[in-house]
Amino acid sequence: QVQLVESGGGLVQAGGSLRLSCAASGHILKINVMGWYRQAPGKERELVATITSDGSTNYADSVKGRFAISRDNAKNTVYLQMSSLKPEDTAVYYCNSDISSISWVYLDVWGQGTLVTVSS
Repeated sequence: QVQLVESGGGLVQAGGSLRLSCAASGHILKINVMGWYRQAPGKERELVATITSDGSTNYADSVKGRFAISRDNAKNTVYLQMSSLKPEDTAVYYCNSDISSISWVYLDVWGQGTLVTVSS
């Protein structure tokens, strides 16, 4: 059994910053791509950013230049540094990955989400 646990959400004023963390736990052998997604009220879940195990990154156009994704492979943790936050960034942020354990490959694992609220 593996799981992803996010932390770091909260309330911040527009223009402020937050750092989200997502830690994977369990008997993990390998994690390739790790990603952050978000879902705003009344909207579909959307991709925010992804990062491969060798550090290659991809961002949604809406967050380029403001958000930075990084990871610590030794800790099986991915981070999302969010700066210059806007009210439209308000959403529940989810971590996602495929995780290979000793006995199984877990596809499309999601965390429970962490709420980010940006006030104007």
